[in-house]
Amino acid sequence: MSKNLSIALGVLVVAGAAGLAGNWWGAHHAAGTSVGMESAPVTPAPKERKLRFYRNPMGLADTSPIPKKDPMGMDYIPVYEGEEEETPANENQLRFSAEKVQKMGVRTEPAALRVLDKTVRASGRIEPDERRSFTIAPKFEGYVEKLLVNATGQAVAKGQLLLEAYSPELVAAQREYAIASQGVQAMAQAGPEAQKSMQQLADASLVRLRNWDVSEEQVKALAASGSSKRTLSFHSPVSGIVTEKKAVQGMRFMPGDALYQVTDLSSVWVMADVAEQDIAAVKAGARATVKINAYPDKSFTAALTTIYPTLNAETRTVPVRLELANPGGLLKPGMFAQLELAVGAKARVLTVPVSAVIDSGARQMLLVQVGDAKDGRFEPREVKLGARSENYLEVLSGLREGEAVVTSANFLIDAESNLKAAIAGFGSSAGNAAGGATVAPAAAPMAAATAGHQAQGKVVELDAKTQSVTISHGPVASLKWPAMTMDFALANSAQLKDLKPGAPVAFEFVERAKGEWVITKITPASASAPSAPATPPKPAGGPALDPHAAHKQ
Repeated sequence: MSKNLSIALGVLVVAGAAGLAGNWWGAHHAAGTSVGMESAPVTPAPKERKLRFYRNPMGLADTSPIPKKDPMGMDYIPVYEGEEEETPANENQLRFSAEKVQKMGVRTEPAALRVLDKTVRASGRIEPDERRSFTIAPKFEGYVEKLLVNATGQAVAKGQLLLEAYSPELVAAQREYAIASQGVQAMAQAGPEAQKSMQQLADASLVRLRNWDVSEEQVKALAASGSSKRTLSFHSPVSGIVTEKKAVQGMRFMPGDALYQVTDLSSVWVMADVAEQDIAAVKAGARATVKINAYPDKSFTAALTTIYPTLNAETRTVPVRLELANPGGLLKPGMFAQLELAVGAKARVLTVPVSAVIDSGARQMLLVQVGDAKDGRFEPREVKLGARSENYLEVLSGLREGEAVVTSANFLIDAESNLKAAIAGFGSSAGNAAGGATVAPAAAPMAAATAGHQAQGKVVELDAKTQSVTISHGPVASLKWPAMTMDFALANSAQLKDLKPGAPVAFEFVERAKGEWVITKITPASASAPSAPATPPKPAGGPALDPHAAHKQ
């Protein structure tokens, strides 16, 4: 027993020593490991952000715990914990990053008091002065014996002989007057009653001749000679142009038939149509500048004499009449005229540039800059507008003097579809999105999905007037488009600055309206980027391409 006990005790001692050695080695190894770990920094696992809610993209006080769309079809924007301090103090404000403001070419101008000079423009036409038009129409039956002016458009002088006419009735009237005149002379020694009767007969014959427009010279010659003339001469009553001629050699005419129409064109009328909204500013007696298409290097001054009391219901215009001197005969009836009538206001009023106003038809809005320009905060504000000049609009309410309003790149809220595209475009890049929320990495996929589409290609043609560009681009995977050449509108004119035909570009675009594609970002493409085919085909149609046909804006 004692031997076995000794063996057991020895085993226990050895096991204890081994255990102590193992504990020492483990402790020493653990300590060494921890010392080694201290020399290398530990990267903590990324902390997942907690979604708080989804906010209204227009900045309205409306949130949702789940993704949704507003009544205009725009996606609500996610807001995460820690982002609420970035939200503008006013929930109606929109906030953009300084980079986006600069890239989009946003420009502002303060509202200011100024005299609102207005120029009313209207289209018109040259017409003859109705008061200077004369018709030669005999008052008796007869025949054209001799035609001396035989062409329409011929110029005639006042008193110039136009034609000679024969009339049996006229000859008989002349003979009657000649006999009555001779009878008055013959009865000079007769009684008073007989002389009176003969004089009455002569006077009646003379009145009849004068009623037939026989001139005083012809009447005197008839009384002196006592013999009638076979024909009667017709003379032009004014100097002018023969605008109508119906007389033909040898023709028979009846009383009242118009043989000639002679018009004096030394002064003409300008008949113009003024828009209904401008008619209140137009006053009789105002001076207007008239330009004629036939003489682009000349301008004429006319006086507004008449504002007609009627309105054309189809064109919503009111006709006005101006008198214009035409001494050289340059102005021809029927010519088109462009009218400019300066109308000045009496007092200074609060105004903003015309380009700053966003008119949806139902309301007018301005995008007002809030705070410093570097903050990138803007507030959509509904205003009431008044009079308008060529470049400025009067603001009756909703704005104060000195407040800066956006004058360019305000297409972002021009309409519901424009705002949807703009907010999506801002959300796809780093920086502050509309409404003040910072776009986080977790939200980037969603923003990119709604921002639009990306492509690369080559500039084919630029059109600064319509603010559009034709690009030959490669395939667009997000739309399943093949390579093609099509037209795009540009978000603002600043994007044209660095573009030129033949330059390779990379660009992002959105669909602002059905079939209307707008480039929100365009940059020169890198040399390694694949370029579009040299001669890509135009869209050939088909179910996938019909809505995206190329077009000019």
